Amino acid sequence: MADAEVAKKMLRGILQSNKGGVSLSHLQSEYKELTGEHIPHKQMGHSNLDALLASMPSLVRMERSRSGEVVYFASGAKETGHLAKVVARQRTSKKTGRPHLVNTQMRVKPAAPKRLYLSQNETLLHSCQRTEAGKHLDTFISAHCTTEPVVLLSVILFFGSGKAKPYNPQLVQGHIREILAKYSNGFWVSKLPQMYRELYKQDLPTETKLPGHVLVNLDLLSDICTIDYPMPDNPKRAILYRKELGRRLSNQAVPPLQIPKEEYPSVLVVEATNTNGVLLRYIGEGYSQAQESMEDEMREFYGLDQSSPTPVSSLSSGQLVAVRAEEEEEILRAQVCEVMTDKVKVYYVDHGFSEVISKNKVFELHERFFKLPFQAAKCKLAGLEPFCQDPAVLKKFETMASGKILLAEILERGQTPLVVLYDTSQDDDININAACMKALHDKSLASPLQVNSAYMNVAISSVCSDGTIYCQPPSRALTKMNETLEKIETYFHSQVTSEFLVSRPFCGKRCLSRYKGKWSRVEITNLHGSRVLDILFIDVGVQASVEVFELREIPSPFLHDLIAIPPQAVKCCLADLAVSVGSWTPDAVQWLRDKVLNTTDCSMKVAKVDEKKRCIHVHLFTDKNFHDPDRSLNRQMAQSELLKQQPDVFLTSHRFSMMYILHLNALILNVLISPWTLVFSGNNMDVYVSLACHPGHFVLQPWGDMYRLVVLMGEMILYYNKTEEKPLNVEKNQVYAAKVENSWHRVLVKGVLNSGLVSVYELDYGKHELVSCTQLRPLIKEFRQLPFQGITAQLAGVKQRQWSEEASIVFRHHVEKKPMVAQLEAVQEATNPWERKLTVFLVDTSQEEKDTWVHDIMAEFADELTNEL
Repeated sequence: MADAEVAKKMLRGILQSNKGGVSLSHLQSEYKELTGEHIPHKQMGHSNLDALLASMPSLVRMERSRSGEVVYFASGAKETGHLAKVVARQRTSKKTGRPHLVNTQMRVKPAAPKRLYLSQNETLLHSCQRTEAGKHLDTFISAHCTTEPVVLLSVILFFGSGKAKPYNPQLVQGHIREILAKYSNGFWVSKLPQMYRELYKQDLPTETKLPGHVLVNLDLLSDICTIDYPMPDNPKRAILYRKELGRRLSNQAVPPLQIPKEEYPSVLVVEATNTNGVLLRYIGEGYSQAQESMEDEMREFYGLDQSSPTPVSSLSSGQLVAVRAEEEEEILRAQVCEVMTDKVKVYYVDHGFSEVISKNKVFELHERFFKLPFQAAKCKLAGLEPFCQDPAVLKKFETMASGKILLAEILERGQTPLVVLYDTSQDDDININAACMKALHDKSLASPLQVNSAYMNVAISSVCSDGTIYCQPPSRALTKMNETLEKIETYFHSQVTSEFLVSRPFCGKRCLSRYKGKWSRVEITNLHGSRVLDILFIDVGVQASVEVFELREIPSPFLHDLIAIPPQAVKCCLADLAVSVGSWTPDAVQWLRDKVLNTTDCSMKVAKVDEKKRCIHVHLFTDKNFHDPDRSLNRQMAQSELLKQQPDVFLTSHRFSMMYILHLNALILNVLISPWTLVFSGNNMDVYVSLACHPGHFVLQPWGDMYRLVVLMGEMILYYNKTEEKPLNVEKNQVYAAKVENSWHRVLVKGVLNSGLVSVYELDYGKHELVSCTQLRPLIKEFRQLPFQGITAQLAGVKQRQWSEEASIVFRHHVEKKPMVAQLEAVQEATNPWERKLTVFLVDTSQEEKDTWVHDIMAEFADELTNEL
């Protein structure tokens, strides 16, 4: 009976060597070619091969192609992944264009190197057991091969033909070792019997040939020697080199590349033929800078400015060398891929591309240049795994990313990190992953709106607080999308939807969330920690905040179809209004919502298409009478007073009436407790300096309550982003919730402007902001329980003065956005908690050797300025 474990390992090797999948018949034929037998499904307890493969999900993954054919892939288990190299072959050779330079002198345009080294011989031994000499081989292996791997070559030579003869194993082993040592520059495998005869005056077995499947896969011998294929079209014409040489020059001596510790390292994108293996280089200290220093040292060491060094005398596949690049007068580290008559193909391990060069440009790599890890690395683009080789995706990526320096957000760290790439060179950051995903849109489903064209049966899905409208004109894409989402609803009814929970959210990810009781397509737009995130319903234009557990992955049977449909929410605005988008009053927004959100048969006529802002200017109607301009909502709003603004109202801190103060205190006294009276035990407390203007004004947050503030803000995001926006009569000196950028903050209103903007003070962070009045909400009781966390303070131990800009910069550098220890000196009482002020010493205790008192630094700085004056 065939060994089941051996059969599994051979199957995995075949599957991993066929990255694009393999049909059942092709899998069977490759297995027979390698082993001489059919896949032993009956011996392994299965009536047919399909059943055997279905019983091994950890080994085999099955997919059905568009033509309906079943294709098998390796599942990716790591335990026997090395066997892919046993059966992998270079079926095609990729021609590489000339490498070109980008900024910071970094080469791009790589091609994958040909790697020809392995470390397993178990499969070979079991395969040899199937020869006629199997019984002799068993005895020999048990006696010698477990401790002396070099003897494996003699095992194959003696037993490969099936005609075993008596011999002295130790003697043969010594002879083989001597031949490898004597011919350290390598020898043709076909010449081994002749050399053996000349040296030891005796013959090897009559058949000097290796077993057929070993001839095809000489990499099986890599435990004892290094193999080179100078004639790629004829793998039987191989050269063997002494293993000691290969081991000394292998990349094992070079330390592995560590992923940068920062969350957003800069990277140079070199090339991508697969988004699961994007070739890149990390930029910065310890990476590109260390590489440039090393290459400067190599240039000096190899004397390019003086006399040329002597080329290396012998080359072998896998060897590390120093190479003078073809196009540049530079010395670079490289690994030998293929040795030819007078040329050699090398892979530049720090730059990520291959090149065929003359042998006289190759030199021995000195040990001092083994210290720096290889700088060419790979990453996987998050969200694009199912489309990793799609031509549209790769073309888009080539256009947007190749040869550019980008920011990489590292989501998962590993041998191939999972990342999201961003282009930050423009005013708005561009999510490269999301842009590549959009390249999958089916252009035949796009229905651009035309100027002067009218559209009926339009659904208005959203009216934003700035006056922007999102609509859904009828289209073939909309119909297809609704049909697909209905199928997903049915599919989820038959599944445990928790199995589709999103485990790794990131900006730009496409997934599903519930909208009005049904699953809808969303894109993640922002993350607030690991629990709360912002999403955009891309087909209705509605933004929301949800918890991660509310999202679901798109089921794989519907993924390709759903991704191909462009977003169905069309961004519009009302044309010919005196007030532009962004300046609408809350009353005007609410009036428009009441008119259109519950209507399913609106009509609109396109007046203008703003390509730059990606917005359609339209005349909107609540019926089909789009021929009469007087019936448009544009005309009705223009004739009303809905868009008129109120006069500015400013707040000055000295104009409070006693009645107002008493009223305000009555509202908040029961829920606001001065935080410093609770945490300043022993006159010291751990704090975080959230804002620092100068020593006379900075803002502290109690360190022990920071986690409570994070939780509170997450709850506020979930609550306020789900509540409907309603007109609010904003009053000065009142406490509200305000949306600042993507988060909700507890704020005090300082003034109201006639432009619709409101000046607010963030009570937890001490910052002043301008926000739209539409971004304010009442601060409910539940969000008043935690005392306001922003504590205004000034530095003790220094004379307060008009601090110079230089002094302010020094102070901010030492304390802002840092944890410190605050020692209380005095408290200036006030009626309201946000008006109180502390006088504290600040101490930096981050260094083990000593504590740093900030007032000492500022005192010295003040003395220096005085002396200069």
